[in-house]
Amino acid sequence: MLDIYMDPKKTGLVNEARDFVKSVPKKLLMDMDDNKVVYPAEYVREAARRKLLGLRFSPEFGGRGLGWEDEIVALEEVGVLGTSLACLYSLVSIVGEALQVFGSDGQRKKYLKPLLEGKMFCAEALTEPRGGSDFFGATTTAKKEGDHYVLNGQKRFVVGAEGADLFLVYAKTDEKAKPQMSLSVFVVERDMGVEVKHVYGLLGTRGGGAGRILFKDTRVPAENLIGEEGAGGLIFNQMMIPERMTSAAGALGGARELLKIAARYSDRRRAFGQKIRSFQGVSFKVADGIVDLDAASALVHAAARSVDEYGSTGTTRRLVSEAKRYATEMAWRVTNNVMQILGGIGYTNIYPVERALRDARLAMIWTGTSEIMNLIIQHEYYREVLGEKATLRDLEADAPEADRGDEKIYE
Repeated sequence: MLDIYMDPKKTGLVNEARDFVKSVPKKLLMDMDDNKVVYPAEYVREAARRKLLGLRFSPEFGGRGLGWEDEIVALEEVGVLGTSLACLYSLVSIVGEALQVFGSDGQRKKYLKPLLEGKMFCAEALTEPRGGSDFFGATTTAKKEGDHYVLNGQKRFVVGAEGADLFLVYAKTDEKAKPQMSLSVFVVERDMGVEVKHVYGLLGTRGGGAGRILFKDTRVPAENLIGEEGAGGLIFNQMMIPERMTSAAGALGGARELLKIAARYSDRRRAFGQKIRSFQGVSFKVADGIVDLDAASALVHAAARSVDEYGSTGTTRRLVSEAKRYATEMAWRVTNNVMQILGGIGYTNIYPVERALRDARLAMIWTGTSEIMNLIIQHEYYREVLGEKATLRDLEADAPEADRGDEKIYE
């Protein structure tokens, strides 16, 4: 973590987060990766006990009223534990966003407060078997019947499906409306009739109880609607900020510590009569990792400041997407290079690099693939540039024959 980003408040928060990370038993990490743990409830409770969950939310509900610039420094530290524990830590921040920004006072008291206290666990139900990146093509429906909505359909890849007490669910309430206006968001408690149909076997990021959940005439009180009917698109766009910022910040911590493993190893390991860090093929990989990590860190911090200053805007949406794409791809590149530096021993479970490699692959897929991030980045950039007022020097005019309009043919 670069000192330029820090102040006494952030330094204190980093130290708290590091103490928490150090307290997590090695056995938990091993058991999760061995699929012996389905949902680490005590881990979430301990984070809550230390008041480290939902740092951005109001103290009235158990948060600290901080900003994204503060929260990401804690998220970076938790990212050292790997993507599964970082994701479970982040879920309160993600689901809590909907409650904090769009929920009623009654919903915040009933759900946000116990989530921050570690008395309830949550999950977010976004993806469907036929959906994936086509989020607004969701087919799960919610029909109003009196003072209830009746939900039918299914969601997949729900992290925390096995342990969650409540689910934030997007469902179609108006099939005739435009896609962005067709969805609504509900808080659905497990005992309202949520069935965990399947728990996935994963390449990495294990132990978080990721599963497919089923709704069969699941009756949800109308008071559990978040915001208004048809507000699913608005809520989704807001929710993509915590979805993607948590992924980006977590990727920083994991890559940072892996790079240290490579640096220490290359300073100890000898070949051809000298330390392998003496060979450019090794040391330049470390240099590439440092540059990549610092660039990602700068981008994540810039995105955090943008959100704190301006909220959800087109520019913020672009920066958050850039941060998520670049940081997660950076973590993949760094992890691969660390394994290359360690050589064969890095491919074994003597080091945590092989587990980190399996974890890192998912981060470029979940919460919006790198390709979806590119769609958002280019879309928002075109909108910015094409809508820009002529207040800057016109660089296009700085060519010897710039006024040859007959040569500037576009069709």
